[in-house]
Formats: sequence, C-alpha cells, structure tokens
Amino acid sequence: MQIYTFIILASFLLIGCASKGLDKTDGWSAQKLYEEARSELNVGNYETAVSVYQKLSSRFPFGKYAQQGSLDIAYAHWKNGDSGIALASLDRYNKLYPSQDGSDYALYLRGLINFNENQTLFSSITGEDMAERDAEAGRIAFASFKRLVKDFPDTPYREDAVKRMRFLRNVLAENEAHVARFYMSRKAYIASLNRSKVILTQYHGTPATEEALALMINIYGVLGLKDLSNDSLRVLKLNYPQSPYLEYEYDPRERGGLPKSIRRKTNTTWNEFNLIKSLKGIVPKGLIED
Repeated sequence: MQIYTFIILASFLLIGCASKGLDKTDGWSAQKLYEEARSELNVGNYETAVSVYQKLSSRFPFGKYAQQGSLDIAYAHWKNGDSGIALASLDRYNKLYPSQDGSDYALYLRGLINFNENQTLFSSITGEDMAERDAEAGRIAFASFKRLVKDFPDTPYREDAVKRMRFLRNVLAENEAHVARFYMSRKAYIASLNRSKVILTQYHGTPATEEALALMINIYGVLGLKDLSNDSLRVLKLNYPQSPYLEYEYDPRERGGLPKSIRRKTNTTWNEFNLIKSLKGIVPKGLIED
C-alpha cells in the first residue's frame, strides 16, 4: 500500500513539474502572438511584451506581424529603460525593412530615445540645466528629427518633431554658451570667443544669442580690442534694447552671466520649464497599424 501511495505521489509531482515547463504560447499563430504582445505593451508590461515579441520574431520571422513586431519591440525596450537595446532594434529594423512603411516611425523613435537622454528625473530634481549636460545625444536627436521632417514631409510625427527641433536648437545653443562661460572663467578668452561665434553663426536667433553678444563685448574688452567690443555692443543694443546685459556686469561664474534674481527676467530656454514638461508628456501618437 505504501508503495502504491508513493507511486501516485511521484506521478503527481512529475505532472506538476512538466506543467510548469509548458509554454502557453506553443502553437499560437503569428497574429495571436502579436495581439498578446501588443496587449502587454498597451498596459505597460514592457518586459513581458518583449518576451512575446521575441517569440513572434523567432517563430514567424517574415510577414506583416514580424515587421510590426520589430518596431514595437524597439519601443518596448525603450519604455523598459533599455535605450541601447532599443536603438540596436531600430538598426535591425532598418536593415530588414529599408525604405518601407514604418521607416518614418523608426526615425522618429530614434529621435525620441536620444531626446530623452537629455531629460532625467535627477536633473529635474536638482534643477540642473539641460544645456549643461553632454550635448551629443541632443545633436543626434536633432539630426534624426531633421531627417524625418525632410524625408517624410507628410508623416504624422512631423509636428512633434518640429517642436522638439526648436527646443533642441535652443538647448544646443545654450550648451555653447555654457562652455563659453567656462572658458571665460578660466581666462581662455579665444576659446570662449570661438564658442560665442558658433552661437551667432549656427544658432542665430535662439535665446542664447543675447548672451553670446554679451560675452563678445566682455572678451573683446579684456583683449583690448575696443572697436570689436563696441561693434558687439551696438548689435546688442539694436537687437535687445531692454537687455539686462546693458545694465549689469557680466559674470561668467553665474548661469547666464547674471545674478539669479535678474536671470529670471531674461528670455532663455532654462526659463521655459513648462515647455520641457509638455514635451516630456508627449509619447508616440500610436504605433503603425497593421
């Protein structure tokens, strides 16, 4: 009797172990796998979604579901905090499906991933100026959005891309101003002057233009180039007649070269926090439909 009881218990254990190893998706069609993955994606279960998309890709490497899944998994990786893997997934998509439907979204998502590399919870908590961060990701994001707008003028992502380009252009200009201030505070005047000129030539019209002119006035003055200093002053007065730089002494140790109480009155990107928050809230308007 004891032997029979042992055999029965052992059988139940074996059945239990076997059932744990079963994959509920075995035998699922490409459509069912895709719908399951998309369902997990929509509710924010990104890790689970990635797992199901991977099964879809391995079992059904061709067809519309595989193509759509290749885009979706990049988005899922990004939302799961794996930006590097997301970018690699987009590279793979471009190799598998060059110049096909979805190329505009792939380019848009690449821009989003790099755009958000410049925006972290840490920086918003500490009040860190985005312009003081490494600008490389911002440049890559700008290039992606620029190519999107140029190559896909009718894309539904155009409007958002243009907003982000405008914002990034301001940030990249202020990054140059930040570096120029640093050089000036270290008495590297020529290097500071060159950075200021970059703002006037490549980012003309951005809020940082005003500060670039103030920098040039001071640098030329320190270098004894009075005529060039006066020329820069005339341009500043002409374009910014109410500029605080006309009244307050420029201090490269201060953000914007001005005391905080005065800086708040200037037209600068780091005063546009509501814009940053609104851009943070923008997510892809919808992945490409089947």
